Amino acid sequence: MAASAGLAVCGRSLVVRGGSRFLAASTASSDGDGDSDGLFVYDCCSAEKLPAGKGEDGQPVDSDAILAATFSSSGGYFALTGDSKRLVLFRTNPWQCLSVRPVVRRCTALTFTASEDKVLVADKSGDVYSFSVLEPRAGGRLELGHLSMLLDVAVSPDDRFILTADRDEKIRVSWAAAPHSIEAFCLGHTEFVSCLLVLPDCPELLLSASGDGTLRLWDFPRGRELHCCRLSSLQEPPEPRAHERVIPARIVYWRRERCVALPCDCVPAVYIFRLDVPGRRLDFLQQLSFRHRVWDVAFEDAQGLWVLQDSRDCPLLLCRPQGGRWQPVPATAAVERVSGHLRGHWAMLEGPTALAEGLAGLYKATFDNVAGYLRRKRQRLQQRDRKRPGAPAPGPNGHPKKAKAAGPPLDPS
Repeated sequence: MAASAGLAVCGRSLVVRGGSRFLAASTASSDGDGDSDGLFVYDCCSAEKLPAGKGEDGQPVDSDAILAATFSSSGGYFALTGDSKRLVLFRTNPWQCLSVRPVVRRCTALTFTASEDKVLVADKSGDVYSFSVLEPRAGGRLELGHLSMLLDVAVSPDDRFILTADRDEKIRVSWAAAPHSIEAFCLGHTEFVSCLLVLPDCPELLLSASGDGTLRLWDFPRGRELHCCRLSSLQEPPEPRAHERVIPARIVYWRRERCVALPCDCVPAVYIFRLDVPGRRLDFLQQLSFRHRVWDVAFEDAQGLWVLQDSRDCPLLLCRPQGGRWQPVPATAAVERVSGHLRGHWAMLEGPTALAEGLAGLYKATFDNVAGYLRRKRQRLQQRDRKRPGAPAPGPNGHPKKAKAAGPPLDPS
């Protein structure tokens, strides 16, 4: 998966990442942390250097691009991992780098446990490792493994379960205390599962999205699908071209309105749903369209939906429900301030490959050997028949034409 521009929000802290750097700022109207604008910028190129890792081709990796990053549930910690196979842990109030630790392979996703005592990282080989937060220099511990690349990892709000999603369409629910013990599988997707979200206020419900263009709701401890939304049936103009697929890139949730936002790669838009808890279903509200490609989105509890888009003039938008419809609102002082920071550091966002391009490469190539086999068989039969003297010409299926049967004798009368 390629490095991408990304957005994370927790409390009043907002982080935008791109390339090897991230920028952290406050969304509050004024900051009282001693810094006039509350800005923190970190470049992984300046992080502690570890023994050089190697890529799939066996060559040393010289990229420090960030591949995944996340806040802890309280916002007190932030962690990231990247191409250089390092896990970097931060304290956020004030911002301080606590440790830089090696990981075995490139990581595709990471998450904090609800108790914030561990960071779980999922990697390309299908393994999940845990790293201590309380002992920031301690090494990682292997927790579980898949036979396929892992694309996302999540934990239940009570820390009882670890949920993992892989390229082979599976969602596995494992016991955190004994990860070799599998509680359930959530099966139904027909393509790679790109993202997971356990709902914090409904701890037995899971949302998953996939390259098959669906968003699904699960009763995950029982492995039971409750509802499936096919995004292709929800599209509003402009629709993607015929050769493009709708690939959900991320799932975010706003507890205040029980709204779910789903950015996808094929259209400059975000799908908005509302969770119907009694009915255990998702109700589609609207497709929120934009003029530019959407890189990422995140909900802020107090303000609404932040949207990071591919526009230097207007990199950030804040959207809220107004009159029953979600729409961008006039830029607030916080939006203007953080957007100004991004314009000043735009170089970090110009290089990253869009997330959708990395996800599109996860589709498995299919090969049709039958058509080639039948063509070669037809050629062999035609060559054999040409060598036989007096043989009838081959038919369209490669077999000799059958002689027509003689009809009944004519009646002489």
